[in-house]
Amino acid sequence: MDIEIVILLVIASGFAGFVDAMAGGGGLIQLPALILGLPNKELPLILGTNKVPSAFGTAAAARNYFKNIKPDIPLTLTMMVPAFIGSIGGAYFAASVPVQFFKPFIVFLLIAMVIYTWLKPEIGMAENLKYTRNRRLFFVALMGLTIGFYDGIFGPGTGTFLVFFLVSGIGYAFLKASGTAKLVNLSTNIGAILSFQLTGHIWWQLGLIMAGANVTGAIIGSKLAIKGGSSLVRKVFLIVTTLLIARVAWDTFIS
Repeated sequence: MDIEIVILLVIASGFAGFVDAMAGGGGLIQLPALILGLPNKELPLILGTNKVPSAFGTAAAARNYFKNIKPDIPLTLTMMVPAFIGSIGGAYFAASVPVQFFKPFIVFLLIAMVIYTWLKPEIGMAENLKYTRNRRLFFVALMGLTIGFYDGIFGPGTGTFLVFFLVSGIGYAFLKASGTAKLVNLSTNIGAILSFQLTGHIWWQLGLIMAGANVTGAIIGSKLAIKGGSSLVRKVFLIVTTLLIARVAWDTFIS
């Protein structure tokens, strides 16, 4: 690879780690950068390589959140395990299911998320748990499996979907939702890496080079989110989701 391409991918990965640590959506930056930078590589290899820096950055952000915001461990684990299984399944089918199949649905889902969050400025500002304990555990397990599958087969917006579900569906504040999402997202990244590795679809040298920048961005982003609280995370969430809509809509309906 040309050194200029490597530098651009490292910069994109660092910015992706920063954004993803705050409200998800790092794949909006990192995956398109890899697609543009590796035009002659097959999509499964790009998807697999993308998971390597994402996993390292997510782990760094999760560590920061865990030290400052104590998650609900049983609920988080109940979501992490199905998400891990779902991501393995998604990565397994990544080579056989066209990504274009998902894109129109993703666009409309993201639009609905933005509208809902925008019209409810109070949502996610404070914790307001919904349902009984057992029902919450059932919902997070089901959603973990679903989002995990999506992360394995495609990926961009996974953290955003997790944050939105935890805020609107469970009643978490944005800051706690973002921290919990990082732990769940870490499990999906690891599951996808295992699956892609079994099929030989990871370029480890490039992935590890990008990982250093992603970790740096993730540390800065998570510290800023913790300092700014749920109000800042909500604003970043709306911005990232809007950009994700524009990106996926362009790929789906224009390009």
